Amino acid sequence: VQLQASGGGLVQAGDSLRLSCAASGRTFSSFVMGWFRQAPGKERDFVAAVSRGGSNTEYADSVNGRFTISRDNAENTAYLQMNSLKPEDTATYYCVARDGSDWRIRETGGYTYWGQGTQVTVSS
Repeated sequence: VQLQASGGGLVQAGDSLRLSCAASGRTFSSFVMGWFRQAPGKERDFVAAVSRGGSNTEYADSVNGRFTISRDNAENTAYLQMNSLKPEDTATYYCVARDGSDWRIRETGGYTYWGQGTQVTVSS
């Protein structure tokens, strides 16, 4: 499956952004979808994941309550709504996908497919 992330940009602290991840190549609803992020000089960290049907989600503690992951299987697209953004949210955000049904995987090695990344910069 090919993943194309978009929607990043430069915003101020407290603003919102919505990232999109368009998938192609295989049946979208067969994948758990997720987002990771990587700040300069830091490791790539789990952000959120959503189950194949969209009813179950998992979040990193740092974004829980501010970010919402969702998906539209009819449109082959996953989303990450980011509210109340903070400077520490600045990173490159990667859309990911994995086969199987477990949406609670937080390790980078648990995801087979990775998009190209979209930059999010939050100024203070």
